[in-house]
Amino acid sequence: MKVTVERSELLRSLSHVHRVVERRNTIPILANVLIRADRSELSFKATDLDLEIVETIPAEVTSGGVTTVPAHMFYEIVRKLPEGTQVTLDATGDRAVLTIRAGRSKFTLQTLPESDFPDLAAGDMTHAFALPAADLKRLIDKTQFAISTEETRYYLNGIYLHVAGEGAAARLRAVATDGHRLAQVEFPAPAGTEGMPGVIVPRKTVGEVHRLIEDPSGEVKIELSATKIRVSLGPVVLTSKLIDGTFPDYGRVIPAGNDKLLEVEKRDFEQAVDRVSTVSSERGRAVKLSISGSKLILSVTNPDSGSATEEIEVAYDADPLDIGFNSRYLLDIAAQIEGDTAILKLADPGSPTLIQDKDAKGALYVLMPMRV
Repeated sequence: MKVTVERSELLRSLSHVHRVVERRNTIPILANVLIRADRSELSFKATDLDLEIVETIPAEVTSGGVTTVPAHMFYEIVRKLPEGTQVTLDATGDRAVLTIRAGRSKFTLQTLPESDFPDLAAGDMTHAFALPAADLKRLIDKTQFAISTEETRYYLNGIYLHVAGEGAAARLRAVATDGHRLAQVEFPAPAGTEGMPGVIVPRKTVGEVHRLIEDPSGEVKIELSATKIRVSLGPVVLTSKLIDGTFPDYGRVIPAGNDKLLEVEKRDFEQAVDRVSTVSSERGRAVKLSISGSKLILSVTNPDSGSATEEIEVAYDADPLDIGFNSRYLLDIAAQIEGDTAILKLADPGSPTLIQDKDAKGALYVLMPMRV
């Protein structure tokens, strides 16, 4: 194999694929990226056995071939090469090494045979549809923060993607929850989603897809079956196993009868929560909301360090209410509000609160209260 490629193209591609490779591997081949040169194209493939990414870039191929080299080391070498250089990859002599040349630099990397490299066979995909990249980015942005990191409840370690409703009213909906908070976002279901299975897309896959959306004006093709999902963004194809589990009936925790409406200016509220939470303990992080008339008092009391209070103007015409929340969770949700005003629909100090954006439709958040 002998190939010449632009350093910037090579770096961009490797920056996508090397992230999939786990730094600690008990299987040596999984630490490598597979490089294939064919006709006028160079492709890279990396996998962790649950997630596989393939990217193809144009290159000047003198002779085709295939090999595998350590992914992170290869990426670091290319990253440190001078900008604007032409990089030559050569594995024609000793097949056990790949030679990398750029200007006056020369590196040789040990290779492993490509026959050892695993293939994440996708099988037949039963459903396929296309989404504007901006829609997919928004869907991930607004739900990713609520994905659980608790490994014991593995079925919460991803985004539940499914179709709600039927016919013209069908919506493509994404839901994530960690048991303390829930995020839901939806938009009209695109053609091709009819009858698709509800799937749980793993946290790592969600993160990689989000990072790959570099041009929000493009389009993303999504194919899926009951066990796998494939996302194609231009020259990048990402295939992933899905979480094999049953997502809980989240509809039961979305409150329907919360009749106490609190309207707050998003920016004022966010900054006030951020300020008073400075004195909260790492473990507790509780902030108390005392609502009465057009006044909201946020307070934090930490027996070890002190206390803080702040008052902001709000719109509220129900009975006075004291309720506590985890300040970090409140800030995470406030960050998702696109408009100027957030609406909190409250019931009582022990019931979940529904939070929505006054201006943007299609997204809602549920937050469980804390004892304060």
